[in-house]
This record gives sequence, structure tokens and C-alpha cells, in this order.
Amino acid sequence: MSYSTRELFARIIKCEAGGEGDIGMKAVATVVMNRVHVPYGEYQRVGQGDLRKVIYQQGQFDCVRGVIGGRRNPQTIWANPPDQIHYDIADWALAGNKVYNLGQCLWYFNPFQPTCPTYFPRNRTGIIQTRIRKHCFYNPTALYAET
Repeated sequence: MSYSTRELFARIIKCEAGGEGDIGMKAVATVVMNRVHVPYGEYQRVGQGDLRKVIYQQGQFDCVRGVIGGRRNPQTIWANPPDQIHYDIADWALAGNKVYNLGQCLWYFNPFQPTCPTYFPRNRTGIIQTRIRKHCFYNPTALYAET
């Protein structure tokens, strides 16, 4: 099934941050749009400013993977239709809005512990910016430009 870009964005917001409250969902939406608009590096090269390409880039979002670790993933964008709040946040982000303290964050993840690692991903292309609820958010380092 092919979703509209708005529908796809609302689904990724719900799946990736549905339990993180409005600010957590807006933060994830901000990161996704930062990847769409970044003018250099891997996300520009692969995504080319296209939201659909950013969402479907291989290995980026667990919610677009049907299998994780050899097991069926029950939390996918296909299994979890969005509610009105997810469409509202998608529209908010598509209109150019951002969570103010996220800067140019390109990554987030839930470390399942009380502290955030200084760098993420493992190749140290991101450095911690802030934590919002359970997710840690990372700005690109100089290394990201080489990706």
C-alpha cells in the first residue's frame, strides 16, 4: 500500500514516538525534517531532500523494518494507523516548525537507561544535544560531513 507523504510522516511519528507526548513526537518530527533539509552528508546524498526517501532509507527507522533480529516486528508503520494528533504534528513539521532546542539534530534513540551516551551513532558522527523524555538527541559532528 502506498501512503501519501503526510500519511507516511504521521505513521512514522506515531510509531517512533507515540508514547513520548506532544513534545517528544514533535522532537522526532524535527529530526526527520532536519534529515530532509540537511545540505550535506549521507542524508543529503541518499535522501536528496525527499521525505519518503529519508523515511525509507535502509536501517534508519525500526518502524519500517518488518523483521528485527530475526523476529517479526509488531510495531511498524503498517500495523499502527495514526490518530489526529499524529497528523497535526506532521502538518506542524511540514509547515517548517521545529522544537527550538534541537538545533540541527539528525539522530535520536532511546538508550533504555537514565543517561545519554556522548556520541551516537557508533561512528561518532553525532554529539549529544539534549534529552527529551526517553529519547536522546544528537547534532552532527564534523565527521558527519564525510559520510
